[in-house]
Amino acid sequence: MDKPNIVFLLTDQWRLQSVGYAGNDEVQTPHIDKLATESMDFRHAISGYSVCCPWRASFLTGQYPLTHGVFVNDVPIGSDPVGLGDAFKVQGYDTAYIGKWHVDGQGRSAYIPPDRRLGFDYFKALECTHDYNQSAYYDNDNTDKRYWDGYDVFAQTADAQDYIRSHQNNPFLLVVSWGPPHNPYETAPQAYQDLYNPDAITLPPNVPPEMQDLAREWLAGYYAHCTAIDKSVGDIVQTLDEAGLAENTILIFASDHGDMLGSHGLERKQKPYEESIRVPFLLRYPSRYGLEAQTVDTFLSAHDIMPTLLGLCDLPVPDTVEGNDLSQSFTTKADENDCVLLACFHPFGEWARDNGGREYRGIRTARYTYCRTLDEPWLLFDNETDPYQQTNLINHPDYTEIQAQLASLLQDKLDAIGDDFLDGMTYVEQCGYILDATGTVPFTW
Repeated sequence: MDKPNIVFLLTDQWRLQSVGYAGNDEVQTPHIDKLATESMDFRHAISGYSVCCPWRASFLTGQYPLTHGVFVNDVPIGSDPVGLGDAFKVQGYDTAYIGKWHVDGQGRSAYIPPDRRLGFDYFKALECTHDYNQSAYYDNDNTDKRYWDGYDVFAQTADAQDYIRSHQNNPFLLVVSWGPPHNPYETAPQAYQDLYNPDAITLPPNVPPEMQDLAREWLAGYYAHCTAIDKSVGDIVQTLDEAGLAENTILIFASDHGDMLGSHGLERKQKPYEESIRVPFLLRYPSRYGLEAQTVDTFLSAHDIMPTLLGLCDLPVPDTVEGNDLSQSFTTKADENDCVLLACFHPFGEWARDNGGREYRGIRTARYTYCRTLDEPWLLFDNETDPYQQTNLINHPDYTEIQAQLASLLQDKLDAIGDDFLDGMTYVEQCGYILDATGTVPFTW
């Protein structure tokens, strides 16, 4: 069999709770829902570093954040990894990246030269923007800024479709990195905004009364972005079909992290709650796995994605990669010790210390979430009996044994990767990062 193509559709800040196939009957995601009926559904895909840059740097290098150095936003990769594009290119693949990058750390509007693209040759990207209409980008090696026409999700999708159509004879790796549904929530095309009335939005029970009106407004706009992206997922699927490439293409729909959207009275990400850490991850590969829905128990974190993609293509994993090739474990059932590490290395930005931010390490198992801070155990949730995490069981006498088991499992996880769980400023000083008054690395647009 010829080497498979890979099309990786990456969204920003799309939580698992806001997609139809996962049980949400208000958000309209028909194309993604159909894709789920043909795909492996990784129900334990966890955003262990649930903020943009740390997750993306781990995805693109296969390394742990304390290795590549991107444990906060807007800093450059400090290690010398074999990048995702490099690993495929050396094996004869064409490589392409379209959309949001956000691992260069040289300014959010700065040109990204070829030697900092981690092996992606076709490159129509910008470091970061949250202006999704007429947004800027750089076209490969042209240092003049250009602008996507209209809503950038649709324009970037059209460019990806052209790329797919033009690649019939050589295997390719294509990453399409869309900016939404990350806030601002109110900027999706009007036709999609009109689909959602905030007054008709149903909220989960963990949104406190004082935030419910605002949360409904947020969710209406968030869902509008989700449905617009869903259209683009359908367009990509149709293009693969029309080009005759669907059978031997690994198609993935995923997100870097979720969004609290008012749950627990919180906003955005970085927190270890379900809304922030649980993300969609669908993988369709017809020529190997057929076109039937399959549930995968395998626990998947950002640094595991690169080696797993290489494993699916029977390609070698570079020595610089720290994640695990999970491609042979898709049919393995989870046991009580399987877990993903949860980590906030340094709280910053919207979750700075004066807004409740804190360093933590934790684990998400098939049933439990356990976290501790630098000083003490912090959170323990039984996600089976308490799916909205409304009862913190930390130090509860009935859970003493379970808490001890989870604490030991967490320590084993930290020991295995050499994480000493130091305070965030120690890591900041080790890397020489300069912070502003909010604890954030300053950036320019």
